[in-house]
Amino acid sequence: MSTPRYPGAGTVTEGAVHSLLPVGRAPGDARILWVHAHPDDESIATGGSITHYARAGAANVLLTMTRGERGEVIPEPLRHLEVGQPGCPDTDGTALGLYRVGELDDAAAALGLTDRFFAGEAPAVDESVGFANGLGRYLDSGMSWGDNGRAQPAEDVSPAALTSATEDETAAHVAAAIRAVRPHAVVTYCDDGGYGHPDHVRTHHATLLGITQAMTPAHGAPAWDVPLVWGTEGESDPADQRQQAVINGHPGAKRAAMAAHATQIVLPGHEPGTFELSNGVPQALTATEHYRLLRGELFGGGPA
Repeated sequence: MSTPRYPGAGTVTEGAVHSLLPVGRAPGDARILWVHAHPDDESIATGGSITHYARAGAANVLLTMTRGERGEVIPEPLRHLEVGQPGCPDTDGTALGLYRVGELDDAAAALGLTDRFFAGEAPAVDESVGFANGLGRYLDSGMSWGDNGRAQPAEDVSPAALTSATEDETAAHVAAAIRAVRPHAVVTYCDDGGYGHPDHVRTHHATLLGITQAMTPAHGAPAWDVPLVWGTEGESDPADQRQQAVINGHPGAKRAAMAAHATQIVLPGHEPGTFELSNGVPQALTATEHYRLLRGELFGGGPA
């Protein structure tokens, strides 16, 4: 296996905008839905932007698709929560997932989120579709590192995992959340999931399909057509012609949110501009975050 490879610092392209909202939509009158795969993704990938809009008065709502049950635990005193480690009380990561819910609550407070919920929790649940796995929620699919340094599927994926469900099922729960929140912008991953994590890629597809499904009313909830949909930008590609947005967020608040996810993230005190995950590969910690437009007309007003 080669060294894990994460996207480098983004490049600002000519014509980049500095807003994720439709033209004419003031932050104080805006709702933004952030759709992520695991606890900590919201802070690592979009924490600067969430705090930027929170301080500007926007309603920031977070939908997280799993509880991160397959994460590798860094602190030695908590290592027993990791699946496969001595003393782990389960084989599916339930105990770790419950612990990470508490971490996410602390991160949400640091970010200034208005609301947050998991897939399977109201309003991110379509009761008519349900969960084929019988759990009423999705488990983290896990991952492994390929020879190219990119994330790839794990060798043992649970039948209850996010990637084991059909895209129609996962999208239905995203659509239910969209009809309830009625966001002016939805933010998720680009199609590569940032660095290839299978749950990130599935979340991207489920979100885009859910946005389409939400354009049809269901179960008494009116339809909602999301004006703008953005994906977190991975590797910079000069050939990418999609509209770019660059948000300059608040480093201190983002760092505090990341620090809340202590099972997953190390923030070296001697290098405040970096962080590490369990593999120990240093990554840049920046509150300037880059996005590409996945759907919508940038200069269209969209529904109110």
